[in-house]
Amino acid sequence: MAISQKILETSHGKIAVRETGGSGTAVLLVHGNSSSSAVFRSQLEGPLGERYHMIAPDLPGHGASGDALDPQRSYSMEGYADAMTEVLGLLGVDKAIVFGWSLGGHIGLEMIDRFPGLLGLMITGTPPVAPEEVGNGFKSSPHMHLAGQEIFNAADVEAYARSTCGEPFEPFLIDTVARTDGRARRLMFEKFAAGSGRNQREIVAGKTPPLAVLNGIDEPFVNTDFVARVTFSNLWEGKTHLIDKSGHAPFWDSPDRFNPIFARFLESVDQP
Repeated sequence: MAISQKILETSHGKIAVRETGGSGTAVLLVHGNSSSSAVFRSQLEGPLGERYHMIAPDLPGHGASGDALDPQRSYSMEGYADAMTEVLGLLGVDKAIVFGWSLGGHIGLEMIDRFPGLLGLMITGTPPVAPEEVGNGFKSSPHMHLAGQEIFNAADVEAYARSTCGEPFEPFLIDTVARTDGRARRLMFEKFAAGSGRNQREIVAGKTPPLAVLNGIDEPFVNTDFVARVTFSNLWEGKTHLIDKSGHAPFWDSPDRFNPIFARFLESVDQP
């Protein structure tokens, strides 16, 4: 499967996008904090990428994208959601299925109001929390504080890369964390902690497209028991899904088990 790469000029800055040549419905893949679209290799390069038009941007300040033109505007969940909606518009996509990982899942939830053509959303590593519940939705873990830290030393870079993606560990993951604009972490976290953006507990309880929730059972950052208790108005298959022997990034550490569930979700919400 040939994957094309392009740079889009957006109001948030230059955004790099990976795309597959699949002729089916568009599927937007949104990566997490201090990562890049390269982590979706096992989805882009396989049968899913051949069937669907997969679109995997690098968020502003991440990967091959430029740093945000206006960090205060772009480096927040709602700023990123605006940027991803703009990307779809520039690509001429008026309906899409969205997969969001970690921060990307929060961005997907913020897109529900912004992108009327959202057919379905799957989130992984993303607890939909109200502002006052942040401490319940996330676990206290040795590396959690790094998520909002602007300056990383070499040890911080490696610790963050290893804890977010787990195995298989590849050197490019370190380069990806090191490349990230540190202001993106600090500003996003400050805004999240201050309650900017919509109450995500209310979003998922309100009117939404089908919403799939899938996590690794060994999730280091997210309290999956909390997620299982959240009220979803339109929960796909009526339950939250767990993959055993998997951590924060099931699509990366266990694609052989993640991809069939993802494929089932895509098929169920796809509208030709």
